[in-house]
Amino acid sequence: QVQLVESGGGLVQPGGSLRLSCAVSGSGFVINVMAWYRQGPGKQRELVAAITIGGSANYADSVKGRFTLSRDNAKNTVYLQMNSLKPEDTAVYFCNAGAVPFGSPYESDLWGQGTQVTVSS
Repeated sequence: QVQLVESGGGLVQPGGSLRLSCAVSGSGFVINVMAWYRQGPGKQRELVAAITIGGSANYADSVKGRFTLSRDNAKNTVYLQMNSLKPEDTAVYFCNAGAVPFGSPYESDLWGQGTQVTVSS
């Protein structure tokens, strides 16, 4: 069974930093794009950043220059470094990954359970 294990959320003051991690547990598959989404209070879920298997990342305009997404393919893990955090970054952050089992043409869309990030003084 393939699962996403998230860690690193918490409470931080404005201007502070946090690093989120998302590891894919299990074996027998290839992980394509990995991404972080977030859902703030009363808001729809939105894409924060995504990264390809080759390491090419793209970001939402609201986090460009502040967040950095990186990936360790050997560990099937992504890291979201969040700097200069603002109160509007407060949300539940969800990890997402596309997993293709060996020998299969079909990709499964995996989601983590979410980790809370709160930016407040």
